[in-house]
Amino acid sequence: MADISEQMIDQVKVAVDSGRALNIVGGSSKSFMGREAVGEPLNVGQHSGIVNYEPVELVLTARAGTSISTITKALDAEGQMLAFEPPTFGGSSTIGGTLACNMSGPARPWCGSVRDATLGVRLINGKAEHLRFGGQVMKNVAGYDVSRLQSGAMGALGVITEISLKVMPKPEYEITLMQDIDMVGAITLMNKLAGRSLPITGACWYGGTQYLRLSGSGKAVSSAVEKLGGECDEKGTNFWQSLREYELPFFTGSPLIWRFSVKPTAPPMEDDNNCLIDWGGAQRWHGTQESGQESEKALFEQAAIEASGQASLFRGGDRSGEVFQALPTRVADIHKGMKQAFDPAGIFNPGRSYSWL
Repeated sequence: MADISEQMIDQVKVAVDSGRALNIVGGSSKSFMGREAVGEPLNVGQHSGIVNYEPVELVLTARAGTSISTITKALDAEGQMLAFEPPTFGGSSTIGGTLACNMSGPARPWCGSVRDATLGVRLINGKAEHLRFGGQVMKNVAGYDVSRLQSGAMGALGVITEISLKVMPKPEYEITLMQDIDMVGAITLMNKLAGRSLPITGACWYGGTQYLRLSGSGKAVSSAVEKLGGECDEKGTNFWQSLREYELPFFTGSPLIWRFSVKPTAPPMEDDNNCLIDWGGAQRWHGTQESGQESEKALFEQAAIEASGQASLFRGGDRSGEVFQALPTRVADIHKGMKQAFDPAGIFNPGRSYSWL
């Protein structure tokens, strides 16, 4: 646990003066994401530690290199949690990388994303200025929402050094209902349940089985179980943990893993083989072989557009090409404008998300 912000600022100054690119590294747990990283490593992982934690206020502030496991341990002691369920990747995942890569788990549609939980950040920009955005309470979050802008930016806009997060109490009780059903039926069921007042915190279809997680007070969960029926599994935590950590056989059974973010009601884009549906239908995964990556990308992007969403190559394959869906020209221009504003010299993670950024 240490504050090395001054060392990082000095490294940024040298990089700007010399025109050298910097590859921002935390726990290296998500190095497989995005395009190939280039540049001199800037190790944020050494910049760690919980700066402030107010259980009564439901707010925690930590340095960007603090591991998710460390934060979870502190929250556990107070009966609280990160509601967006970030993956720990075996303990190496950091809170800074989680925000930069926009990582949220199975509860995301019902409990919000890491972006929703972010109240404020400190950031070293491309002029080596250490800036503060947002605050530690919701009423202080005003003006340009730069804090949440970092979500999914892949480090292109600067070095996140500190994050303030909204945390939540753990639910009193949790149970998982399971039901054998085909993929079309699962999509229909998940969307039907979304319109009902139920304590749902997870809805996933995998391998011909629908998994439904209910969390809340014992009374609310029991009432929901009576209404829904199905096979109860009080040890279903293992399934949701494996899903959150990308440890289910699905994620290790195919060389290429494609991620689709689409409208929940979109019909299946493929047959039942090598598919997984999460987030109540809004996040869909497909596993394919290494051959035909480029042709698959064009096919999947078109299918995602028709489903009002986007497709990306999450893991595997050739990372030297584009792995995220092409952006409309006007949207790409906005990205370029933000990059220029935060990182005029273009030293932070160049090309990590798109070759042109």
